[in-house]
Amino acid sequence: MSKRLKKDLQINIDEKEGQLFFGDKKKDMKLLMLRPLDIIEFSEFAGTNADDILIWVGKSLGRVFMQKFFDSKDWESESMATRKEVFLGSLESLEIMGYGHIQGKFKKDHIIIDVEDSLACEESDNIMAKNICLLYQGIFNGLFDILKMDVDGEEIGCALLDEEKCTYRFNYIGGELEAGLIDEESEENVSEFLSTL
Repeated sequence: MSKRLKKDLQINIDEKEGQLFFGDKKKDMKLLMLRPLDIIEFSEFAGTNADDILIWVGKSLGRVFMQKFFDSKDWESESMATRKEVFLGSLESLEIMGYGHIQGKFKKDHIIIDVEDSLACEESDNIMAKNICLLYQGIFNGLFDILKMDVDGEEIGCALLDEEKCTYRFNYIGGELEAGLIDEESEENVSEFLSTL
Protein backbone atom coordinates (compact mmCIF):
# COMPACT_ATOMS: atom_id res chain seq x y z
CA MET A 1 0.00 0.00 0.00
CA SER A 2 1.27 3.47 -0.84
CA LYS A 3 2.65 5.73 1.88
CA ARG A 4 0.08 8.37 0.87
CA LEU A 5 -2.84 5.99 1.42
CA LYS A 6 -1.45 4.87 4.78
CA LYS A 7 -1.25 8.54 5.78
CA ASP A 8 -4.83 9.08 4.58
CA LEU A 9 -5.96 6.16 6.75
CA GLN A 10 -4.35 7.42 9.95
CA ILE A 11 -6.88 8.25 12.65
CA ASN A 12 -6.37 11.77 14.02
CA ILE A 13 -8.01 13.57 16.92
CA ASP A 14 -9.19 17.15 16.92
CA GLU A 15 -9.00 17.73 20.67
CA LYS A 16 -10.71 21.12 20.45
CA GLU A 17 -13.83 19.65 18.81
CA GLY A 18 -13.47 16.17 20.32
CA GLN A 19 -13.74 14.64 16.83
CA LEU A 20 -11.98 11.65 15.30
CA PHE A 21 -11.22 11.77 11.57
CA PHE A 22 -9.14 10.08 8.90
CA GLY A 23 -6.04 11.69 7.43
CA ASP A 24 -6.05 15.36 6.51
CA LYS A 25 -8.87 17.26 8.17
CA LYS A 26 -9.64 18.91 4.80
CA LYS A 27 -11.00 15.58 3.53
CA ASP A 28 -13.79 15.86 6.12
CA MET A 29 -13.74 12.12 6.89
CA LYS A 30 -15.15 12.35 10.38
CA LEU A 31 -15.62 9.12 12.28
CA LEU A 32 -18.51 7.91 14.34
CA MET A 33 -17.36 5.06 16.55
CA LEU A 34 -19.84 2.23 17.04
CA ARG A 35 -19.25 -1.09 18.72
CA PRO A 36 -20.55 -4.20 16.94
CA LEU A 37 -23.00 -4.51 19.82
CA ASP A 38 -24.45 -1.08 18.95
CA ILE A 39 -25.22 -2.31 15.43
CA ILE A 40 -26.83 -5.46 16.82
CA GLU A 41 -29.00 -3.45 19.18
CA PHE A 42 -30.05 -1.18 16.31
CA SER A 43 -31.03 -4.30 14.33
CA GLU A 44 -33.26 -5.45 17.16
CA PHE A 45 -34.90 -2.02 17.27
CA ALA A 46 -35.43 -1.93 13.47
CA GLY A 47 -37.13 -5.33 13.52
CA THR A 48 -38.20 -6.87 10.21
CA ASN A 49 -36.72 -4.02 8.15
CA ALA A 50 -33.24 -4.42 9.66
CA ASP A 51 -31.81 -6.43 6.74
CA ASP A 52 -32.56 -3.80 4.11
CA ILE A 53 -31.56 -0.94 6.41
CA LEU A 54 -28.19 -2.50 7.30
CA ILE A 55 -27.35 -3.25 3.66
CA TRP A 56 -28.33 0.32 2.76
CA VAL A 57 -26.22 1.76 5.62
CA GLY A 58 -23.26 -0.39 4.56
CA LYS A 59 -23.69 0.65 0.94
CA SER A 60 -23.75 4.31 1.99
CA LEU A 61 -20.54 3.79 4.01
CA GLY A 62 -18.82 2.12 1.05
CA ARG A 63 -19.90 4.87 -1.33
CA VAL A 64 -18.76 7.69 0.99
CA PHE A 65 -15.44 5.90 1.59
CA MET A 66 -14.75 5.71 -2.16
CA GLN A 67 -15.95 9.24 -2.90
CA LYS A 68 -13.66 10.73 -0.25
CA PHE A 69 -10.59 9.09 -1.78
CA PHE A 70 -11.60 9.46 -5.42
CA ASP A 71 -13.58 12.70 -5.61
CA SER A 72 -15.38 13.19 -8.96
CA LYS A 73 -13.66 10.24 -10.63
CA ASP A 74 -15.33 8.91 -13.80
CA TRP A 75 -14.92 5.16 -13.34
CA GLU A 76 -16.76 4.18 -16.52
CA SER A 77 -13.87 5.55 -18.58
CA GLU A 78 -11.34 3.45 -16.62
CA SER A 79 -10.29 -0.05 -17.65
CA MET A 80 -11.55 -3.04 -15.70
CA ALA A 81 -7.93 -3.75 -14.73
CA THR A 82 -7.73 -0.34 -13.00
CA ARG A 83 -11.10 -0.81 -11.30
CA LYS A 84 -10.07 -4.25 -10.08
CA GLU A 85 -6.82 -2.84 -8.63
CA VAL A 86 -8.67 0.00 -6.88
CA PHE A 87 -11.27 -2.43 -5.49
CA LEU A 88 -8.58 -4.72 -4.06
CA GLY A 89 -6.76 -1.68 -2.62
CA SER A 90 -10.02 -0.58 -1.00
CA LEU A 91 -10.37 -4.00 0.63
CA GLU A 92 -6.84 -3.61 1.97
CA SER A 93 -7.80 -0.19 3.35
CA LEU A 94 -10.84 -1.69 5.11
CA GLU A 95 -8.52 -4.28 6.61
CA ILE A 96 -6.22 -1.56 7.97
CA MET A 97 -9.30 0.13 9.42
CA GLY A 98 -10.06 -2.99 11.48
CA TYR A 99 -12.71 -4.80 9.44
CA GLY A 100 -10.78 -8.09 9.58
CA HIS A 101 -8.58 -9.84 7.04
CA ILE A 102 -10.30 -9.30 3.67
CA GLN A 103 -9.34 -10.89 0.36
CA GLY A 104 -11.02 -10.57 -3.02
CA LYS A 105 -10.72 -13.04 -5.89
CA PHE A 106 -11.93 -12.18 -9.39
CA LYS A 107 -13.32 -15.13 -11.36
CA LYS A 108 -14.77 -15.42 -14.85
CA ASP A 109 -18.37 -14.66 -13.89
CA HIS A 110 -18.18 -13.66 -10.21
CA ILE A 111 -16.09 -12.16 -7.43
CA ILE A 112 -15.47 -13.91 -4.11
CA ILE A 113 -14.69 -11.87 -1.00
CA ASP A 114 -13.46 -13.68 2.10
CA VAL A 115 -13.48 -11.98 5.49
CA GLU A 116 -11.60 -13.59 8.38
CA ASP A 117 -12.03 -12.22 11.90
CA SER A 118 -14.90 -9.90 10.94
CA LEU A 119 -16.51 -7.52 13.41
CA ALA A 120 -19.36 -10.04 13.77
CA CYS A 121 -16.95 -12.53 15.38
CA GLU A 122 -16.55 -10.20 18.38
CA GLU A 123 -20.20 -10.91 19.26
CA SER A 124 -20.31 -14.54 18.15
CA ASP A 125 -22.34 -15.58 21.21
CA ASN A 126 -25.13 -13.14 20.26
CA ILE A 127 -27.68 -14.59 17.82
CA MET A 128 -28.21 -11.13 16.28
CA ALA A 129 -24.51 -10.76 15.33
CA LYS A 130 -25.40 -12.14 11.90
CA ASN A 131 -26.77 -8.67 11.11
CA ILE A 132 -23.22 -7.29 11.03
CA CYS A 133 -22.57 -9.52 8.01
CA LEU A 134 -25.26 -7.54 6.17
CA LEU A 135 -23.32 -4.35 6.87
CA TYR A 136 -20.26 -5.90 5.16
CA GLN A 137 -22.38 -6.94 2.19
CA GLY A 138 -23.61 -3.37 1.88
CA ILE A 139 -20.10 -1.91 2.11
CA PHE A 140 -18.93 -4.16 -0.72
CA ASN A 141 -22.01 -3.17 -2.75
CA GLY A 142 -21.11 0.49 -2.21
CA LEU A 143 -17.55 -0.04 -3.46
CA PHE A 144 -18.80 -1.85 -6.57
CA ASP A 145 -21.43 0.84 -7.17
CA ILE A 146 -18.93 3.71 -7.20
CA LEU A 147 -16.52 1.72 -9.40
CA LYS A 148 -19.37 1.07 -11.89
CA MET A 149 -19.01 -2.69 -11.54
CA ASP A 150 -22.47 -4.15 -12.13
CA VAL A 151 -22.82 -7.06 -9.70
CA ASP A 152 -25.41 -8.75 -7.53
CA GLY A 153 -24.29 -10.60 -4.42
CA GLU A 154 -24.94 -12.29 -1.13
CA GLU A 155 -23.16 -13.95 1.75
CA ILE A 156 -22.63 -17.64 1.00
CA GLY A 157 -20.63 -18.67 4.08
CA CYS A 158 -20.40 -17.31 7.61
CA ALA A 159 -17.92 -17.63 10.46
CA LEU A 160 -20.87 -17.38 12.86
CA LEU A 161 -22.23 -20.61 11.39
CA ASP A 162 -19.11 -22.64 12.24
CA GLU A 163 -17.24 -21.85 9.02
CA GLU A 164 -13.66 -20.62 8.88
CA LYS A 165 -14.57 -17.22 7.44
CA CYS A 166 -17.41 -15.16 6.03
CA THR A 167 -17.63 -15.49 2.25
CA TYR A 168 -19.52 -13.22 -0.14
CA ARG A 169 -20.20 -13.98 -3.80
CA PHE A 170 -20.97 -11.19 -6.26
CA ASN A 171 -22.07 -12.31 -9.75
CA TYR A 172 -21.36 -10.08 -12.74
CA ILE A 173 -24.53 -8.84 -14.38
CA GLY A 174 -24.46 -8.85 -18.15
CA GLY A 175 -20.98 -10.11 -18.87
CA GLU A 176 -17.85 -11.95 -17.92
CA LEU A 177 -14.39 -10.83 -16.89
CA GLU A 178 -11.70 -10.92 -19.55
CA ALA A 179 -9.26 -13.81 -19.19
CA GLY A 180 -6.23 -11.69 -18.25
CA LEU A 181 -7.95 -10.38 -15.11
CA ILE A 182 -9.10 -13.72 -13.69
CA ASP A 183 -7.30 -14.72 -10.49
CA GLU A 184 -5.73 -18.17 -10.43
CA GLU A 185 -7.16 -20.81 -8.10
CA SER A 186 -4.87 -21.81 -5.28
CA GLU A 187 -4.39 -25.49 -4.49
CA GLU A 188 -6.29 -24.98 -1.25
CA ASN A 189 -9.30 -23.51 -3.05
CA VAL A 190 -9.29 -26.28 -5.65
CA SER A 191 -9.24 -28.97 -2.95
CA GLU A 192 -12.06 -27.20 -1.09
CA PHE A 193 -14.09 -27.14 -4.30
CA LEU A 194 -13.42 -30.81 -5.05
CA SER A 195 -14.46 -31.83 -1.55
CA THR A 196 -17.94 -30.33 -2.17
CA LEU A 197 -18.57 -32.47 -5.26
